[in-house]
Amino acid sequence: QRMKDLIDDLLAFSHLNTEKNEFHLTDLNQLLDNVLINLKSSINEEHARIIHDNLPTVNCDSSQLYQVFQNLISNSIKFHHTTPGIHISAEESEGEWIISVSDEGIGIDPDHHQKIFEVFRRLHTRQEYAGSGIGLSICKRIIERHQGRIWVESEPGKGANFYFTIPKN
Repeated sequence: QRMKDLIDDLLAFSHLNTEKNEFHLTDLNQLLDNVLINLKSSINEEHARIIHDNLPTVNCDSSQLYQVFQNLISNSIKFHHTTPGIHISAEESEGEWIISVSDEGIGIDPDHHQKIFEVFRRLHTRQEYAGSGIGLSICKRIIERHQGRIWVESEPGKGANFYFTIPKN
């Protein structure tokens, strides 16, 4: 099963350059609702509390931004000590939207903030937390395709705030 998951993730990563949909105006509120429906079983299983502010409509490849939200929220659900609390918000900035996915999870040492976006970079063993180590590198590639940037602000034990930008135009 682990090998199958790894192959699936590698295929998804490699297809980012070949399977590109057109950009269309997309209401991120509706997109996020669909992501939350898809994640309903893990949300219920972990008793995750997820709230979100009103999100903008942006010009994007909606299937790829769906994947970004799904990866970030899934990580927030996975990497926690207590009941996951997740807040998704958007802030308007000069020429772009800054979207944030914030959690109350285990946090990330600042020394690893850049490393976690590299392919196969894991900070924990598979026994501690499942996963292939590809999810955040997929997010990074998608956001870069959208002419944005992605980063994290976090400290161990204090949760993580993932940010990504999407141009307004």
